[in-house]
Amino acid sequence: MNNKLYKLMNWPAIEEVIYSETSNPHALLGPHPQGTGSLVQMFYPGAKEVTLQFVEDMREIPMEMADEDGFFAVLLPNKKVPAYRYIVSFEDGNTLTMQDAYRHKCLITEKDELLFAEGIHYNIYEKMGAHPMTLDGEEGTYFAVWAPNALRVSVVGDFNGWDGRIHQMRKTKTGIFEIFVPGAKAGQNYKYELKLKGGLTYLKADPYANSSQLRPENASVIANLNYKWKDDKWMEARKKKNTAAPMSVYEVYLGSVLKPKDGREFANYREIAPVLRDNVLQMGYTHVEIMPVMEHPFDASWGYQVIGYYAPTSRYGSPEDFMYLIDTLHKANIGVILDWVPAHFPRDTHGLSNFDGTCLYEHLDPRQGAHPHWGTLIYNYGRAEVKNYLISNALYWAEKYHVDGIRMDAVASMLYLDYGKNDGEWVANIYGSNENLEALEFIKHLNSIMKKRNPGVLMIAEESTAWPMITGDLNEGGLGFDYKWNMGWMNDYLGYISQDPYFRSYHHNELTFSMIYAYSEKFMLVFSHDEVVHGKSSMIGKMPGDIPEKFANLRLTYAYMMTHPGKKLLFMGQDIGEFDEWNEGREVQWELLETSSHKGINDLVRDLNKLYTSSTALYELDEQYTGFEWINCITSERNYLAYLRKGKKKDDILLVVANFSGAAQDITVGVPFAGKYKEILNTDDVKYGGQGNVNSRVKAAANKEWDDRDQSITVKMAPLTVSILKYIPYTKEELEKKKQAKAKKAVAKKETKKC
Repeated sequence: MNNKLYKLMNWPAIEEVIYSETSNPHALLGPHPQGTGSLVQMFYPGAKEVTLQFVEDMREIPMEMADEDGFFAVLLPNKKVPAYRYIVSFEDGNTLTMQDAYRHKCLITEKDELLFAEGIHYNIYEKMGAHPMTLDGEEGTYFAVWAPNALRVSVVGDFNGWDGRIHQMRKTKTGIFEIFVPGAKAGQNYKYELKLKGGLTYLKADPYANSSQLRPENASVIANLNYKWKDDKWMEARKKKNTAAPMSVYEVYLGSVLKPKDGREFANYREIAPVLRDNVLQMGYTHVEIMPVMEHPFDASWGYQVIGYYAPTSRYGSPEDFMYLIDTLHKANIGVILDWVPAHFPRDTHGLSNFDGTCLYEHLDPRQGAHPHWGTLIYNYGRAEVKNYLISNALYWAEKYHVDGIRMDAVASMLYLDYGKNDGEWVANIYGSNENLEALEFIKHLNSIMKKRNPGVLMIAEESTAWPMITGDLNEGGLGFDYKWNMGWMNDYLGYISQDPYFRSYHHNELTFSMIYAYSEKFMLVFSHDEVVHGKSSMIGKMPGDIPEKFANLRLTYAYMMTHPGKKLLFMGQDIGEFDEWNEGREVQWELLETSSHKGINDLVRDLNKLYTSSTALYELDEQYTGFEWINCITSERNYLAYLRKGKKKDDILLVVANFSGAAQDITVGVPFAGKYKEILNTDDVKYGGQGNVNSRVKAAANKEWDDRDQSITVKMAPLTVSILKYIPYTKEELEKKKQAKAKKAVAKKETKKC
């Protein structure tokens, strides 16, 4: 090496690069002004010769070896260095042509860092992760990862032989490491190699990766998100949607929709799309709720232990394939809700746990940072960058994938510091109480910004306690969710219906209690996957009695659910009356539809959905007490209920009579108006698998006082049956005839008295 070049060498910095301990390789490597010229330095382990080649004129300049480990330098005469590449020769005679990652400027701006540090960089996913792009005329991929306590971070992958010495990354003020790697392209695998101050070196998957390898492999995958959406009409209409609209949700596990017949383990998102769409359309559901589709290592977690929050699982294909599925549903006017798990994450070593050698995403204190029952870690919601990671993730699914709702899992575990813990296993907040103040602020922040950026996107809480104002307005101290899963109704009802009808009169309050608090929140009634796993039995398996009685109880259950106030959710397979519990390894037992009793259940759910979505009385005033009225909820000894569902118009009324008794009954019911009551659905109809004991004739209200009302009708009810009747006012002609008949009757009565 010539003496002039030797004097320009920063030998301590060169040593940092060679030993892979630098946090600012860009300060040394690549082109840098030096007097009237430019000093270009490069490091490639094992290189014996390197030639710098200019792209435009192919002119070549040999570089001098500064260190035999592979460090080379050359002094160029001009400050402005045109595009160039390296030709690297090795001892074995092989050569490699490569572009220089260190000639490109940092893409993380001061504004990015400021917003991220404050937890309000809502588009941080556009900077973090791996992003294919063209930079300074070169095609490659830009990488960025937050690891503030690492000594050095490198990106390793298929593009550099997984050698952490080659692409060492530059650290910003806020601890973000970034680099643009020319030649790295979509489809290639990568990870981050982190080196700690003690020398420990290990690999981590990218927390912001848009795609991942199929388990058991766990590398991140560079991905393009260039799907051309065709759901403009849906997205425009979504902005104007309101909570008064009907909402019947079909909860699905994508792996159970369709199992390939050709030996593959999983069907592709594109194969699943038409099957799911056609079934939802046929059944009349308004939305699909997909169990967590974010990348996860363990199938039996069903996606509730997430590793790749920004990556749809590769089990079913690519990100573009998943976009196609959502697009397909939207074009069929079907909304899409995603299950989302911001409450905890698994301890897998390639994931978020102890990410940069410290508890970066989780709390250091295990009393704050671990769920003892689940074996998972709890997010540190008090750290701005962690909140930013989660908030931007929810926005990412709404904005990049066009999802229409986020169902937040395990909200109760976020709200309570002592959730699932014994004394001594948790730390109180600053006021000495058990509320997680940081989690509360995170939830409110997310719900607020989601509504501002994406009006029409629903936020739904799975919260199993009586925490107040889950769906309350943020300005009034609420948490700002649109809906809350009604776990109380579900548990009470399943406890009631599982009783033999003979004993139900002793549990009548379990049936009626839900209406005491029905308007304290905006509720969604759910029979979810949680109710049909781990020995809990399927829905029909919970029903008492022999097989015909089980089916009758199930028909009764679904009709009661659909006429009770609240939005609706039903898990796949339960609308065909599966006897087997669900598990992630099997397809829905579609073959049951060939059996009349199971087909009857399916037809009933279809008709209930269509009745619900077409009857304003069942949804228009769903969240107001004026939309529901008990007629009789106190005759526990006969195990029946009678109630009204009402729309905004005075005569928009449905009368529901539910016989939970195991015996047939003629039930007299007080009605609000004189007029006719026509049965429009009866769960004992033959087409639903019943015995056909229905009320085929329209019933005219009689002047017989009952249930504190002047008029009443009598409904013939088979055992374990629901009857839904529509109120039909008398026409002017009918009223005139009744008036004339009444007058004739009065005259006749008067004549009789004279005699």
